[in-house]
Amino acid sequence: MSELERLVAAARERVSQHTRHGFREALQAPGLSLIAEHKRRSPSAGVIRDDLELEQVVGAYERGGAAALSILTEPTRFGGSLEDLRAARAISELPILRKDFIVDRLQLAESLVAGADAVLLIVAALSRSDLHELHALAGHLHLAALVEVHDERELETALELGAELIGINNRDLVNLKVDPRTTFELRPRIPASITVVAESGFSRPEELAELAQAGIDAVLIGEALMRSPDIESAVRTMCE
Repeated sequence: MSELERLVAAARERVSQHTRHGFREALQAPGLSLIAEHKRRSPSAGVIRDDLELEQVVGAYERGGAAALSILTEPTRFGGSLEDLRAARAISELPILRKDFIVDRLQLAESLVAGADAVLLIVAALSRSDLHELHALAGHLHLAALVEVHDERELETALELGAELIGINNRDLVNLKVDPRTTFELRPRIPASITVVAESGFSRPEELAELAQAGIDAVLIGEALMRSPDIESAVRTMCE
């Protein structure tokens, strides 16, 4: 049995034996939902927070009222790991997004085995054929797929794919600059039946109010929460 076959078998066993945590469903509650992200560092910000254990952060996120978690598992640039995902799953009942550069089928199976309910598929990082293959396999494994776009062309690809969950990332992947207007420019082009997540560039309650008014379903926030001296209180403020 190949590694992929072994992981797929383990993933199917997990699906049959464990309660699933609906990621997309959690974001469809009335109002703007918060996806709170555990993020130790990033290429643009450097070290963000290294004085807290993951369990402390996740606990604060859950107590503060986050609708879902995003756990970075990319080690080189973000300091994450699959063990972080496993640790978060062990202590939280919230739906969990595995935040990483997903580029092959093996990663999907290992995501489910480690406890993820959703994975990130970045249109800019995948060929059209790979995107379609991974999106289809994610569905087969009962993993929600957050299909991330950065511009109108990528959005058209996501819509053609039939994505039910689209993330609009306001950060340019080349120069790492953030332009929150991207979310507001692309949102009107997305059918109301699709769940939309705003990513990057939002950190204040008044900004979140604008997102809700624009018809955004959820916002993903990591750095602003991680830097807060009182993470639970910061989450609570964002969720009000």
